[in-house]
Amino acid sequence: MSKFESNVQYIKYLVNRECASRFFNGELDKEINMEKEIAEAIIPGPKASFRCCIYKERHIIEDRVRLVLEPTEGDRVINVLDSACDECPIDRFVVSDSCRGCLGHKCQENCPRHAISIVNHRAYINQEMCIECGRCKQVCPFGAISEVMRPCMRACSVNAVKMDENRKAMIDHDKCISCGACVQQCPFGAIVDKSFVMNVLNLLRDSWNNTSYHVYAVVAPAVASQYTGIKVGQVFAGIKELGFYDVVEAAIAGDMVSVEEAKEFVETIEEKKWKTTSCCPAFVEYVRKNHPEYMDHVSTVVSPMIAMARAIRAKDRKARIVFIGPCTAKKVEIKQDDVKGAVDYVLTFEELRAILDARGLELAELPEITAGEPSSYGRIFARTGGVAESVRRVAKLEGIETEINPIRCSGIEECIKTMKLASFGRLEENLIEGMACKGGCTNGAASIFHDQRGIQRVNDFSRLALTDNPMEGIRGYDMAGVNMEREFPELEKMKEVTAGEKKAKKQATAKAKKEAIAKGEVE
Repeated sequence: MSKFESNVQYIKYLVNRECASRFFNGELDKEINMEKEIAEAIIPGPKASFRCCIYKERHIIEDRVRLVLEPTEGDRVINVLDSACDECPIDRFVVSDSCRGCLGHKCQENCPRHAISIVNHRAYINQEMCIECGRCKQVCPFGAISEVMRPCMRACSVNAVKMDENRKAMIDHDKCISCGACVQQCPFGAIVDKSFVMNVLNLLRDSWNNTSYHVYAVVAPAVASQYTGIKVGQVFAGIKELGFYDVVEAAIAGDMVSVEEAKEFVETIEEKKWKTTSCCPAFVEYVRKNHPEYMDHVSTVVSPMIAMARAIRAKDRKARIVFIGPCTAKKVEIKQDDVKGAVDYVLTFEELRAILDARGLELAELPEITAGEPSSYGRIFARTGGVAESVRRVAKLEGIETEINPIRCSGIEECIKTMKLASFGRLEENLIEGMACKGGCTNGAASIFHDQRGIQRVNDFSRLALTDNPMEGIRGYDMAGVNMEREFPELEKMKEVTAGEKKAKKQATAKAKKEAIAKGEVE
């Protein structure tokens, strides 16, 4: 199996593995201070490993354990672990040696908090007063004010990570799209995603070996990018050994989605001029929060996760669904009103690895099992370009003559630029494939590791598929009984507003005509 990319990832793994191990061994006793016990097991001492002392380290571990055993309330997924935040003693804006002591003093004049003074003919920033607005940097004619951003803030392309009065990180949830970039990039592991580890373990236990209900694992195609020296079928076998009733590739639903998106594209493109995909929940959330006026351009086809869950429930009324993938935003998606109830819980690849190890499973020793027979195109949903290629493949097979000219956005930065082009009417393409993570789901924030080799592994796994026809990939499922649409609440509000505006305009026109007739201006 792959090594860990950082000690932050390793600590997260140790906490999840220790909690899961004690669960399997029946040692999670709420009557004792379990958080302290686990912290001391992970940090035995006597020397500190990553903070000033073992007591600080144990305190952080205790808080991490608490978040696993007692997940945060509400639907917010990305949160700050205050005890772990280093308060990054970084002065974001500082005056460099390039300062010429000019007469203009634009930096001083434009500072809203009067934090800049002139000392010995040079600008000086009082960091205790600075609110890091950046106006001084913007107006300095010499470019003499340099900027150093905290890793979490630099990672967030939608400016959702802020600093509170104590210099600790805080999340602006009105802007956050739950992509998890800050979780991945914080070098102290102070930003965390909500855990469903205990929820999943309890779900499996309470199924009584799947006699009370059937627990299905729906696994994202990006799983192919996560393991070296181990076959994907062995990973499926390991998941099954955890007690799942069945393991299903979400790539099957990738085929379902590509078929439906091709249909929707043909039916709506003449009116809309351009459309976007809807598979990436972080991208959809970005559009929702930053370009709500264009939500009617977002495909109303559900994501593969939701499609697969609905398809399974259509066949098995006793089904309970756990989605396993690399994405933190999926933990938000399952709680959204128009798709709520399809998926019970989400596990990340990081969490899955800890649970497998806690159970003592050696994947390399397990016989392979299959998890369905999706097409090669369903499996490449895991990387940038895969969705667009799949939709075009369906269009070709179905004899659709409408031109599908996609732009593939790899990472939220490219998504932001492309949506701006669309809003300015300068988009040359007619299908936006939006993926918030660079490279696609293979580089999801909660992946075990992130590199370009993952994309190659996904491509290799896709070539093992028995068909390259998405319509054949969904055989065995009665699509007539599967609801493939989602209802964005924003669209309904937009329709109401539009209808109201049309009614008001019609009434105003009628009133003006009536007044004109009364004045004898028209017959």
